[in-house]
Amino acid sequence: MSVEVGQFVRGTVIRLLSYGVLVRLEDASTGLVHISEIDNNFVRDVAEYFQINDEVVVKVLAQGDRGRLELSVKQAVGQEAQDIPMNTNNGNGGAQRGGDRAAFEEKMSDYLRISSERLSDIKQNIENRRGSKKQ
Repeated sequence: MSVEVGQFVRGTVIRLLSYGVLVRLEDASTGLVHISEIDNNFVRDVAEYFQINDEVVVKVLAQGDRGRLELSVKQAVGQEAQDIPMNTNNGNGGAQRGGDRAAFEEKMSDYLRISSERLSDIKQNIENRRGSKKQ
């Protein structure tokens, strides 16, 4: 099974780096998900998103000079996991960690709440400063 640019494939995180994660695909090839291709928001630490042996669905962006693949998680987010053929020869029966999606949704909800609160505080602070200058 050879992967092609634009294809969505399953893989397993094999190494966390400061600038991204290395992913081993089902055909045993290895690719890099650069930190900028993990999420649409700023990613400070890849460990907040992945752990070693996490299963991920990625989109193949390009093939580098040395044969290493350039991958994206954020471009594969809309791709349903059921649409990707599962290789059941990997020993774990292709089981996915069901809690990952729920944990992500919870983190996203917390982020949006905190962000909204901070924005509200900033706006209030600006209004207070403007009000004190007018008097």
